[in-house]
Amino acid sequence: MYKVASPSEYLVITGIGIKDIKLAKKAWIFPGQSFIIFDMSPVNYTFEVQAMSSEKLPFMLPAVFTIGPRIDDIHSLHKYAKLISRHDKLSSHVKELVQGIIEGETRVLAASMTMEEVFRGTKEFKQEVFEKVQLELNQFGLLIYNANVKQLVDVPGHEYFSYLGQKTQMEAANQARVDVAEARKKGEIGSKMREGETLQYAAKIDAETNIYGTKREGEGRMAEIKVKAEVKVYENVREAEVAEANAELAKKKAGWAKEAQVAEVEAAKAVALRDAELQTEVERMNVLTRTEKLKAEFLSKASVEYETKVQEANWELYNKQKASEAILFQREKEAEAKKALAEVEFYGRQQVADGEFYAKKKEAEGLMALGQAQGAYLRHLLDAVGGNYAAMRDFMMINSGMFQEIAKINAEAMRGLQPKISIWTNGGGEGGDGGANGAMKEVAGVYKMLPPLFKTVHEQTGMSPPTWMGTLDNSHSSN
Repeated sequence: MYKVASPSEYLVITGIGIKDIKLAKKAWIFPGQSFIIFDMSPVNYTFEVQAMSSEKLPFMLPAVFTIGPRIDDIHSLHKYAKLISRHDKLSSHVKELVQGIIEGETRVLAASMTMEEVFRGTKEFKQEVFEKVQLELNQFGLLIYNANVKQLVDVPGHEYFSYLGQKTQMEAANQARVDVAEARKKGEIGSKMREGETLQYAAKIDAETNIYGTKREGEGRMAEIKVKAEVKVYENVREAEVAEANAELAKKKAGWAKEAQVAEVEAAKAVALRDAELQTEVERMNVLTRTEKLKAEFLSKASVEYETKVQEANWELYNKQKASEAILFQREKEAEAKKALAEVEFYGRQQVADGEFYAKKKEAEGLMALGQAQGAYLRHLLDAVGGNYAAMRDFMMINSGMFQEIAKINAEAMRGLQPKISIWTNGGGEGGDGGANGAMKEVAGVYKMLPPLFKTVHEQTGMSPPTWMGTLDNSHSSN
């Protein structure tokens, strides 16, 4: 039958004529083949991941991930078709798989960051989670189309963000109180300075007025004395009064000058003291600002170095794991190939051994049957000759041609000998006497036997006796 998938679907076909699986939009389904149809549209997964920062502070991270098959990579589609396609995308199996990957990577990343870093670097934290989760989802042929990380939420019993908001509010209120007190202090100091200046100016005017009045009074008295008294008395009185007036005036001027100088010194000291206080406050704030800046720079640098080293270590670990898995897979395949080859060789050797065993068995059975037949024949032949074993043996030798072969072999052996027969006589035949003559005759008989013996050896082998024993001639006599 002919099957056609919709635009957002794929056919997965297996069976006869297909080595692994076949992905197609439309195809003929033949007998012995099976197929399923899976949807490629992405699905939204909503999670509330509970994690813990490096300060052991738990928090909730609400997140929404839009995940689906990677449609631009045929290899990823094959992975998805093999591992996920048989399950409903909204089933608990797929959701738990995705949730497990997301929670694991989120917790590992959050454990390496402080709460402040997680809160302030939400964008970077989201990107890190996105990349690590995508790396794990690649092995299932899945792709994250969108990831939305919501605002961090407190875990019940751990109101970190609530306390952080209260802390911010209290800091703002305290800063406002400090500013109000500072403004009130400046107003009171300015008011007191204005009152002091007013009193000093009024005292100065009063002193000048008194001096002017005293002077006028002295002039009037002096005129009256000049009129009523004698010139000398008038002059003495005048001088005394003038001296007294001058002394009094000098005394008052000295007091006024002292008060003016004291007021000026106090005002200068107050200004210098306030200036020193403000300068100290400015320097303290500058030191705090520089300290915070240096702490932030060192903390940022240390965090970046730590993250870089963590990423490098993770990447190196991942490469080593993949290399180890590849080597293990290769060795497993080599072991399987060797095992299959050994099984084939064993089977071949077993077949050869079985063949040889069968041939030997049949040969032994043939020999056994032949022996049985020959035994039966011999028993029948022995019965025919009346149990005479010699007659049966002669019959068997005649029947097999053995006598003819023996005669032929003997004839061939005698053909190359060409024997020569020599007859010698030693004139014996006489009876011997006893005693010394009998013994001498025996010795003489031995010496007479030597010439024919040497002659025969010479004729048969070509060897001659040594010269000290004698020589051979044609008359067969010895010298």
